[in-house]
Amino acid sequence: MQKLFFYNYIPRHIVLQQEIVYNTRMDRTILHCDLNNFYASVEQKAHPEYDGMPLAVCGDPEVRHGIVLAKNMLAKQAGVTTGEAVWISKKKCPGIVFVPPHYDEYVKYSKQVFGIYTEFTDRVESFGLDECWLDVTGSLKLFGCDGKGLADRIRETVKERTGLTISVGVSFTKVLAKLGSDLKKPDATVVLDRAHYMDIIGGMAPSELIMIGKSTAHRLELLGIRTIRDLAAADRGMLREHFGVVADKMSDAARGTENEEVRLYYDKRTPKSVSHGTTTPRDITSEEDFKIVVYALAELVAMRLRRYGLSAEGIGLSVREATTLHHKSAQCTLPSATCAASEIAERAIALLPKIHAFPQPLRAVTVAATRLTDGSMTQLSLFDGENDEKETNLGKSIDRIRGKYGYKAVKRGLMLGNDLAGNLHEDDGFLPFKR
Repeated sequence: MQKLFFYNYIPRHIVLQQEIVYNTRMDRTILHCDLNNFYASVEQKAHPEYDGMPLAVCGDPEVRHGIVLAKNMLAKQAGVTTGEAVWISKKKCPGIVFVPPHYDEYVKYSKQVFGIYTEFTDRVESFGLDECWLDVTGSLKLFGCDGKGLADRIRETVKERTGLTISVGVSFTKVLAKLGSDLKKPDATVVLDRAHYMDIIGGMAPSELIMIGKSTAHRLELLGIRTIRDLAAADRGMLREHFGVVADKMSDAARGTENEEVRLYYDKRTPKSVSHGTTTPRDITSEEDFKIVVYALAELVAMRLRRYGLSAEGIGLSVREATTLHHKSAQCTLPSATCAASEIAERAIALLPKIHAFPQPLRAVTVAATRLTDGSMTQLSLFDGENDEKETNLGKSIDRIRGKYGYKAVKRGLMLGNDLAGNLHEDDGFLPFKR
């Protein structure tokens, strides 16, 4: 009876669409640019012999990462999906070609494309290696065209210089621009203007909006909110009762009243925390192996802290058990802030007995630096201050070597000859299959 109620009645918290008062201020022109099948496209450029063939980027089938990380359009049309096992993809698409990932190439192309974007505006905000927002409101007169015209010009420029294609959403908010870029792929421009956007997306599920996941979408459906139009018309007070602080963001996104700005490209963004995690090629079954993984992750965390000029006053450890797949985590506060990898690692290792005991195997580990502070204002401890400073300076020297010769140019002795941390990479935090 409850299901029939939701399907046959308009709940009282839903108001008429025409009653919504929209923001009538001058609209911004925001683009969301999305590199089409990015990782697969880069690999396709490196392997012209595979032109016209379905292709997928995958990890080593012999280890844990034997899954599809990215695929080209032909593989997608055959039903291949990101994250599925390699053997499933072979069954769906017998002629598919598998190639290993080349992280450095993805970063190189990403930087090149982002550099192109900055030729059109200084407001370029990254959303991973392959996506970003551009606020081109102030650029339209300079280039003598509207949002669609400028989007098409950017698409052609990227294609001409890199051989890659992008899909672009053009709208007056970041959320709607992102949705627009998803509507037509590959190599297309979609405009969602204020006058017509609801006609185009109103019947779509709320989960198509970037901040709404499957769980939230399901809860919305139980309230009779099954479309973006329903969400736009829903009473905001009712939404707050059910969803708390995110309610207004969801409502603003659907109504087109979201006004979050696109950040300046050269702004230094200060993160609230820095973390790195990995799923290991084999299960971790001993404290020795666990320490190797933690030290490798701590190196990456420390490097990013120094890059931002930050230090951490707190450390977090999270693990995923291999047999139960349960996640467990623990945190601690440091007596003094640090950006030293060894300190981060030792503190994380000390947290393990609180949440896990071997020989129960582990599948994944994450190390996090929290309670971040300005590294230049760090209070050194009374007895270990000199050692802390020496290690920080050593870390900076190692950063310079890695910056010139690559991340793997310098390794800790305990990591040599061990396969558990061999798949880690400097830019893992930006790669979706590492999240």
